[in-house]
This record gives sequence, C-alpha cells and structure tokens, in this order.
Amino acid sequence: MKKFLAIILVFLFSLDAHEFDFSELVKDQSESVVNIQSIRKIKYNRRSLGGFPEELFREFGIPMPEMNDPRGQERESISTGSGFVIDENGYVITNFHVVQDADEVLVKFLDRREFKAEIVGMDELSDLALLKIESDDFDPVEIGNSDEVEQGDGVIAIGSPYNYDFSVTFGIISATGRGITSGQGIGDYVPYLQTDAAVNRGNSGGPLFNTEGEVIGINSQIFSRSGGNEGLAFAIPINIALEVVEQLKDNGKFSRGYLGVQGGEVSSDLAEALGMEKPIGALVRAVVKDGAAEKGGIKPGDVIVKVGKKDVIYFKDLQHAVGMTKPKTNLKIKLFRDGEYANLYVKVGELPTQDRPEPINNEPDEPNFPLGLELEDLDNEDIVGVRVVQVTRESPAIGQIIRGDIITKIKSGNTTYDILKVADFKNALDSFAVGDKIAVFGTREGSNFFVAVTVE
Repeated sequence: MKKFLAIILVFLFSLDAHEFDFSELVKDQSESVVNIQSIRKIKYNRRSLGGFPEELFREFGIPMPEMNDPRGQERESISTGSGFVIDENGYVITNFHVVQDADEVLVKFLDRREFKAEIVGMDELSDLALLKIESDDFDPVEIGNSDEVEQGDGVIAIGSPYNYDFSVTFGIISATGRGITSGQGIGDYVPYLQTDAAVNRGNSGGPLFNTEGEVIGINSQIFSRSGGNEGLAFAIPINIALEVVEQLKDNGKFSRGYLGVQGGEVSSDLAEALGMEKPIGALVRAVVKDGAAEKGGIKPGDVIVKVGKKDVIYFKDLQHAVGMTKPKTNLKIKLFRDGEYANLYVKVGELPTQDRPEPINNEPDEPNFPLGLELEDLDNEDIVGVRVVQVTRESPAIGQIIRGDIITKIKSGNTTYDILKVADFKNALDSFAVGDKIAVFGTREGSNFFVAVTVE
C-alpha cells in the first residue's frame, strides 16, 4: 500500500512539474523575440577651461575667459526595449515609447543578427509602434486570441529587462479590461491585461504568451514605486494591437473614433435618481457642441449601456469601444433615458489631436444660497436658464457645477422642472427633501452638461 501511494505521489509531482515546464515554448520563441535599441542624437553645448565647466564659473560669478566655443557637438543616447516579429515580411511590433524620437532603430536577434529598422508608423495613445526590417529569414510568433483570456490564466513574458536579452518570467493574468492613464492619454483607449509576471524596464514592447505559446499581449506599462517589478504590469491585448497595426501599415497612423461626450461612472445614488435598477453604464455629463454625439441625438443625462455588441459597464468601456471604431462608422448605441432603454445610430467622428481644456473651477466661500449656488437671471432672451455666479465650499455640487454654468432643468425620476428664473430653481428645490438625489441639466461654454447632486 505504501509503495502504491508513493507511486501516485511521484506521478502527481511529475504531472505538476510537466505543467510548469515551458522550456520547449521558450526555445520555439528564440528566433521571434528581439531586442530593440533606440538611438537618439543629442546636441549639447559645453565650454570648459582646464577641465572646469562653464557652469562652475557662472556659479561663482567669474567671467568665462574668451575661447573657442565647440558648439553643435553631438552625443548618442541609447535606450533599449523589446519587440517581436509578427510575420514573414519582417514586420516587428514594439511600444511607441521605446522608439519615440529615435534617429535610428536597431533590431537585434538572439543569434546576434542585427538590422536597421524603418519606423512604419506609431500610435501614442495605444503605445504601439510598427517597424520593418529586411531579410528573407524570419520566424514570426504565433498569434493568440486575447478576447478569450481569463483572469487566472498562466502567462509567460519574454524580453530584455535592463538589457538582459531574452529573459523569461512566468505569472498569471491578474485582471482583464483594466483602464489606466499614463502620459498624455495613454491607456484611456486600451483595455489592458494586468499580470503579475515580472516585467521591468526593457521588457516594454515584448510579447506576453499564453501557456500554449501564443502571443496574447504586448508588455507596455508597469506600476512601481521603486522603479522595478512590484507585480503590477499591464499588457496591450493582441487583438487591439493588430487592429492598430493594420492602419499603421496602410497609413502610418491610427485614426480613432470619437463621440464627443464627457462623463463618468454611474453611482448607486445616481442610478436611484434616474430610476435605474443597478448602477452600470457610462454617464453622459456633457455633449460637445456639433460633435458626433449631439448630431446623433445623445443628450446629457443619458446612460450608455451598450456600444455595438459590447456591454458598457464603466465609462472606460465606452472609451475603449468607440476609440477602436473607425471614423464615419454608423454605430448602434443603446442608452437609458427617462426611465426607458432606447437605441440610436450615431455616425462616429474622429478623435481630435488635442483634448479640450477643462474649465477652471472657482470655489468661493459664500453661505446660505439654495444648494450652495448663487444664481442670477439672464438678460439675454435668446438663452433659457439661470447663470451660476458662485459655488460655495459647502455646496453639495462643489466640483461638479462651476461659475458661469447655465442651469436649464432639474430632474428626479420622471419629474422634470424647467428653470427659467432663479425663483423656479428655488421652488423646484422646495419639492425635495434632504437626501434626495436630483439631476441638474445645463450648458457650459456652449456645450450641454449634466450632473447628479444630493440635496442637503
């Protein structure tokens, strides 16, 4: 009996060991994963005398002696990252931030082959770059399906952390559909895969494999207080990356869809105020004037719950879905409005190159105004509503309603109050009790907005 148990234990141990043996997978990828060297030529001006730099003379107020000024000298700055070959034609994927501002890019293979690469195209917001190298001997990776990735799946990261070529780490998928922001909007349009596989500087642009040896992501970002691995790494799903790559091949850039809405999450309080069963979807707080959303009939106060075939649980889901939609596409949008669900078809616009600046929020400290808002009637007969003159620090609307806003409606459930004068605003508030959730509609700098406020 003891011998039988021993045999079973040995068998189970061998089985577990085999399940975590990725040596064959790693060998198969040895000709597909590359090291990327990004070379930048930097001009610098520096004068010195006897080895003492000009800055030292300036520090003590000593005039710099006349001498020849060797202006325009150059030095090379080299940074490294990772990448991988995606087809037999020599296309290589890496991160935008790896080759950004590079004067020359070198692609190095494990067998010491080295190629100068052409940058075919780059997209900052998805942090992707497509390179092209010339040769007749390429072994591309096998591409997986990132839509099938689940939390808890095993993954392997291969890359060049700190320039240690072809380093391999193992972990799991910690989460999917992560929305993060890094830099100028990077991450707003990518539903990242989060992994605890060790990823460090230099891994950027390298592949993230599933245990079948298929690429399901591109290592892009790390969250770290120390600068090193802390078990929080983020990879671009390969399905998203390939959509970007196709446009980079054709146009050298990626054009994103754009609705022209500003918004946020649906809180439980807001869901109660709007009459929703549960707090899901992307709340539309404001609509950009003459944007795709306004032309398509989307209004402040709408809650978008589905875009095409994709459910929208959080506002980032809306950004991801619309951002990956080609401009001029007629997109079906399901939303919640006035206690009912409705479908609209919106012709998607193109994301502008620069975001509209956020309005300045003034927060003066003035008490005893209704809802903490000092209001005034409008003299212009062509504009309906009341203008916000001040927002007190005690106001429950602080940070949501700002000076200069024009309030046009208040709504709770199926009841709507049109606000034409300050008296209308005060009378409407008298209809609510402390703790009630109300929706405030209005215009801000020419665009419609909507916010939820708790009466205090």
